[in-house]
Amino acid sequence: DLIVHVRDITHPETILQKATVLSVLKNLNLPSHLLDSMVEVHNKVDLIERYKPTEENALAISALHGHGLEELKEEIEKKILTATGKKILTVSVNLEGPQLSWLYKEATVQEVEVLPEDGTARVKVIIGNSAFGRYRNLFPN
Repeated sequence: DLIVHVRDITHPETILQKATVLSVLKNLNLPSHLLDSMVEVHNKVDLIERYKPTEENALAISALHGHGLEELKEEIEKKILTATGKKILTVSVNLEGPQLSWLYKEATVQEVEVLPEDGTARVKVIIGNSAFGRYRNLFPN
C-alpha cells in the first residue's frame, strides 16, 4: 500500500542513490499511485547541523535519536488510511447492545473508554467506508 524510501542523507552519493532507487522502482512496473504517494525520509539528520530538507515533502529524521519519528509515523498512518480507504473514528456505543462486539469483528478497535455512569463507551476504531455504512444502517442511533 505504501513505499517508504529512507535515505542516508549524509552519504556523499545520496542524490545518485535516490535516482537509482527510483529507476529500479519504475522498472518494476509498480502502479503509478505507489510511486506518487511514496514517503521520502532523510535519515541521520543529527549529523548535519540545522538540516532542512530541500526536497518537497521529505521528512527529516534521526533514527538514532528518535527525532522526527512521530511525524513519520503520522505521515505513514495518513497515507495508509488514504490508500486503503479507511478512516479513524470515535463512536459512542451502548454497552448493553451488540455495537461493541460488531466493531471488534468488522473494524480495528484501537481504544475503548468506558463511561460507567451512562452505560456507554467511546470507541476509537479504524474502519472502511463500506463497513461504516453497514454500522450506521445496523445502529442508526
